[in-house]
Amino acid sequence: MAYGLRNEEIADKLFISESTVKTHVHRILQKCNAQDRTQAVVFAIRNGIVK
Repeated sequence: MAYGLRNEEIADKLFISESTVKTHVHRILQKCNAQDRTQAVVFAIRNGIVK
């Protein structure tokens, strides 16, 4: 997500299904209390999860 990849691209890179990516993204949004992917990425950067 932090690299701006679409679900399909993430699935291809991780060798998992797109529905699995959607599930993981949904759970990340919930845990970060984020409305969208952008907010989740900002949360991750601010908290040192990604650089």
